[in-house]
Amino acid sequence: MSGLEAKIAAIRDPDLQAELEAARGGFLFAPIVEHLLYRQRERDAARAQAGEEARAREAMGRDRRRRDAVREVIENEPTGPENLQHLHSVLALCGLPYRDPGDARDFVREYGRNSLSLSAGRLKNPVTGEMELQGLPYGPKARLVLLHLCTEAVRQRSPTIEVADSLSGFMKAMGFAVTGGERGTIGAFKEQLNRLAACSMQIGLWDGEGQASTLNVPPFRQLELWRRGEDGLVWQRTVSFHQDFYDSLIRHALPVDIRAARAFSGSARKLDLLFWTGYRLRALQRPLRLTWDNLHRQFGAENASLRSFRQAFKADLAGLLEVFPRLRIDLDEGGMLLHPADPGSLLVPPKAARGARAATVAARA
Repeated sequence: MSGLEAKIAAIRDPDLQAELEAARGGFLFAPIVEHLLYRQRERDAARAQAGEEARAREAMGRDRRRRDAVREVIENEPTGPENLQHLHSVLALCGLPYRDPGDARDFVREYGRNSLSLSAGRLKNPVTGEMELQGLPYGPKARLVLLHLCTEAVRQRSPTIEVADSLSGFMKAMGFAVTGGERGTIGAFKEQLNRLAACSMQIGLWDGEGQASTLNVPPFRQLELWRRGEDGLVWQRTVSFHQDFYDSLIRHALPVDIRAARAFSGSARKLDLLFWTGYRLRALQRPLRLTWDNLHRQFGAENASLRSFRQAFKADLAGLLEVFPRLRIDLDEGGMLLHPADPGSLLVPPKAARGARAATVAARA
């Protein structure tokens, strides 16, 4: 077989073969063969790489496989308005309890010189008419409910928002099956919304030099959570934010990529780390050093020991970096070092955009 015949034999894709046949007998047949062979080899290499990535992903655990798939989607598909959720910046700093606090009625978390205080409240039962105790909000579902409600307030540009239809769609977007019943996901999300509706929130601010203030920031003015219908208790369609909270939300809405939130939808601490990192990158101009004690107070108040927290936090940070590998976050014996970065590092632009930007920079150099 001649060299040209061998090259022709190596062109296998039907569309490339069609181009080859159309060029037969032409004056530039040999160069066209070279060009088609080059395209075939590019495709073969891409398929081989995709096969290797697929095999590597199959060897991963379920959660890591989900994070790797999200990373690939975020890197290759532009971040548009449909992918963005919003959260109040205060809530990015003030984490809720990670686990069910049980009968505890109060919760306090420190973050630097500031603190968040939550107090559980009561809701009126539409059947008995009694004010019933509600627990403190906790876990990933409470965070996701807040993320969804803040997002709808920003999108609808109103403190009173429509939620009845959108909540089920949001649950699906977060990867949860929408199921009823005693152990269904609908009940679990509604329970957290009940707890959020009933609780009161205070933020304590301290300058370290004798000045302190306490802000009362109730998120909601009114949540008519239940009403009687023909089929029993059904959900109302609207939620009303407190006007002060809503005004502050519009000024301080933190963008969050919903695809990343979905990757961490089963972990309260990973969600907190995603929100907190996004908030810090907005204004970080020099490296930020946090000791392990700082990190423990911020993210690990419910870990019995600093040692157990360090191991858990390393795993959580590794999960974040799997989705956003461009972030420069270092852990050492002293704690964590967060390096300045474009806030877009948590909304990674697609590869094509990065390549075009690099080409522009090179052209200007």
